[in-house]
Amino acid sequence: MVQKEKTLEKPPVDGVPSPSPVSGEACAEAPGPAEESGIAVQATGHRKFISGVVEGFYGRPWTMEQRKELFRRQQKWGLNTYLYAPKDDYKHRMFWRELYSVEEAEQLMTLIGAAKDHGIEFIYAISPGLDITFSNQKEVSALKRKLDQVTHFGCKSFALLFDDIDHNMCPADKEVFSSFAHAQVSITNEIYQYLGEPETFLFCPTEYCGTFCYPNVPQSPYLHTVGEKLLPSIDVLWTGPKVVSKDISVESIEEVSRILRRAPVIWDNIHANDYDQKRLFLGPYKGRSTELIPRLKGVLTNPNCEFESNFVAIHTLATWYKSNMNGVRKDVVMTDGEDSTVSIQIKLENEGSDEELETDMLYSPQLALKLALSEWLSEFCVPHQYNSRQVPQSGAKGTAIDVTSMASPSLCSSTTVTTVFQQPIMSPAMPPLCLDPLSPLSHPMAKISQEVEEVEVEKKDSDEEPMEMVVEKMVDEPEPEAEVEPDSEEKHADPILSDKMAEDLKPMDTDKESLAESKSPEESIQEDSGSDIAPMQTDDQLKQVLQPFDLFVPGPNEKPLFIAEPLTLEDLSLLAELFYLPYEHGNKAMQMLKEFNWLRANSSVVSVNCKRKETEKVEEWQTRAEKFEEMCCSVIQMFTRLSNSANRTILYDLYPYIWDIKSNISMVKSFVQWLDGRIHSTSFYCYWIDSGRWCRSQSSAQFLRGDQEPWAFRGGLAGEFQRLLPIDGANDLFYQPPPSMPTSKIYSIRPYFPKDEAAVYKICKEMFCEGLEEAPFSDDDPDLIGDRLVGGLLTLSSDYGFVLEDDEGICGYAVGTVDIKPFIKSCKLSWLPFMQEKYHKPDEQKDLTEAEKMMLSFHEEEEGLPESFLSNFPSLIKVDIQGKVTDPSVAKSMMGCLLSSLKANGSQGAFCKIRQTDKRMLDFYSKLGCFEVATMEGFPKDVIIMGRSL
Repeated sequence: MVQKEKTLEKPPVDGVPSPSPVSGEACAEAPGPAEESGIAVQATGHRKFISGVVEGFYGRPWTMEQRKELFRRQQKWGLNTYLYAPKDDYKHRMFWRELYSVEEAEQLMTLIGAAKDHGIEFIYAISPGLDITFSNQKEVSALKRKLDQVTHFGCKSFALLFDDIDHNMCPADKEVFSSFAHAQVSITNEIYQYLGEPETFLFCPTEYCGTFCYPNVPQSPYLHTVGEKLLPSIDVLWTGPKVVSKDISVESIEEVSRILRRAPVIWDNIHANDYDQKRLFLGPYKGRSTELIPRLKGVLTNPNCEFESNFVAIHTLATWYKSNMNGVRKDVVMTDGEDSTVSIQIKLENEGSDEELETDMLYSPQLALKLALSEWLSEFCVPHQYNSRQVPQSGAKGTAIDVTSMASPSLCSSTTVTTVFQQPIMSPAMPPLCLDPLSPLSHPMAKISQEVEEVEVEKKDSDEEPMEMVVEKMVDEPEPEAEVEPDSEEKHADPILSDKMAEDLKPMDTDKESLAESKSPEESIQEDSGSDIAPMQTDDQLKQVLQPFDLFVPGPNEKPLFIAEPLTLEDLSLLAELFYLPYEHGNKAMQMLKEFNWLRANSSVVSVNCKRKETEKVEEWQTRAEKFEEMCCSVIQMFTRLSNSANRTILYDLYPYIWDIKSNISMVKSFVQWLDGRIHSTSFYCYWIDSGRWCRSQSSAQFLRGDQEPWAFRGGLAGEFQRLLPIDGANDLFYQPPPSMPTSKIYSIRPYFPKDEAAVYKICKEMFCEGLEEAPFSDDDPDLIGDRLVGGLLTLSSDYGFVLEDDEGICGYAVGTVDIKPFIKSCKLSWLPFMQEKYHKPDEQKDLTEAEKMMLSFHEEEEGLPESFLSNFPSLIKVDIQGKVTDPSVAKSMMGCLLSSLKANGSQGAFCKIRQTDKRMLDFYSKLGCFEVATMEGFPKDVIIMGRSL
């Protein structure tokens, strides 16, 4: 459908990102009226209506096992068609002339047979439009030869797709055909007749939606040619007014039907998410009246890239279709007989729904969503792991990939796999293989590396995949643990890790560069090329690994194993509302956005400058802030329960998205907590609010109305929250890839309070001494390190402090000051005298210990930074995180909170000072990736300055 990443295809007309709208469908018979609006249709007493799924997105295709599961679900829910059109199957589109290999042929034959067994019509689509020469008979013969091969596989239904291609013809074609439409129609008619005029044959036009029609739908010469010249038995695919249509009206379908001289088949992109790696769509099928059903030849949904996330999309489509599968027109009077469709609106009203009144009396999206979620909930309770033929993708578009299905010959002999252990964020490297996988102090997490090592694998029998997976062997045999903390990876740590380590490959993918295309530079933060590689464990081996934990019984002084709370229907409802539809957020998501907007816009009543005389307004703000925090906590609780669900297959597909929204919501929650009593109602702040930088942009409103395609407004709900934070442009801080091994471990970030000083001092000292061979400081001055490094900031600038907590307490902190120049003056007046009294000046004539050198610094004038630098980077920051924290995203979130607070109060840049010898902090900021080394005349020679503009 719509490209989310740069592809090799040519851009569509008018520079619109290329969504692939179409593909074929299958036919099922359903009784209904024989007459379409203004179109003569053969009155046979039955009408064929195509209903089902098109796999037509850009991105990694589904696995064979996933497709078979799709057929099972379609059969159960009453859908009848599957259209095979994955854009990244190169032999479907890029290399359409190439015949399938023996292994690929076996896979397709098996898949076509599975569809037949479940009563699903399999439509094979091919897209030759990128480079075909329509007037060259050798090209036409190559197309026929390819489709002949697929026919021998048992396929009887086909589709020719000409979507997302350049309108211009080559010189040879211009000499033969009068227009691009004539060329396409000519070859489509010829192929259709060559195949014996199959009952189902679909054609996707290049102008496949209203906005692509030039100059418009009724006046498009292209559409008129298609309607006049395309053989009447060939069906035409259409996506509606837009590539991703918010609504498809009866009037628009009647209009295009008159021009095409046939009822179209809708290729529906309402749930497609391949154009935005942060968006997922779990809302109901919506914006299409059931009155469309008798006016269409069929509907195929092109859903999310992640297979398991499409339960709601496909389930609600089936509900929509069955609500009027007999093709009842609006003017037909329905009785209250047993066979009639009951008005769902009455049920909705009885349930107290606060939605707008539904106009479709046959179908309610909200009730359809409730039905789908209720059924989906039971799936989460069924234990399921990826088997040896499935591996989850590591990027934001994390989906299970059957790496062997239909693999090209060049990939059948060998495969490549790499792994890397994740190190603690702020500590020297430790040997990862020595770590206990269930220790709360160390959770090594695998991540795909750019370096590869080839491993020979054997081909399987014809029924099996031609390649086996290889994964990293974490530990030989995990030892039974007497105590497992809640933050451990439960009993499934090893099998999940094994699954996650396996390699990503696309079915039918011959481009070796694709092995690394989902890997971003920031996913390379924790790399170690020295990892061992071992064959993947079998299912029996996995059971043996789990056995010690299954039999574990706590002793008298031992804690019981962690038991996760079960996922609830309310959790799933919240999940769906957070990831609703392209042009619409769910009610709870909208409520959260509204509350956050209000809290920011009215934060002056709780600012530092106000004297809080308006007690009623202060109480209102604090009450609404508390409710907003409760809503944020419900999102985090949903994340935790979902992360602990038994069905890991579903979890892997959802995890990148729930991880992202959880991280963003946590940051927003922390920022709201910071606003109370810390924001400055200065003139800059007021200008900031008035200028609309904190207000919902006009483009957002246009987006929700459906005026633009959804890829014009990226990020979904997480993107909306990001744009409402002060550091809205700091995309690197909001890019937080999930760990390769799903974890329910939760960290919280909150503002610093004076009671936290001892814990912050302890971490500061611990991290300063980390990695040093000998302890340079005695216990005689336990506060020395803390006093020197963070004491002044905590005492004089505590408003710009945040602490990181886990279930054991504080494990990190971030502190700063909005402007270092007045801060230094305050230090000289009130902080340094106190320190000079506490730590007497040592004798400079003798060799000083490290502790004495630090004491001496309180008595010496510190070298300042150039004014030209401080004018652009006025804010000083310092961050420390304990070595047990292995999740790099929490460092980014905490940094995001600190920088947001600084920018909210007027800062335009921040910097940190690092000693030349402090490799730990240099490594930390380098991995964080949000600060750059600054060079300028006048900098102290013994420190490195790293800065960032805000």
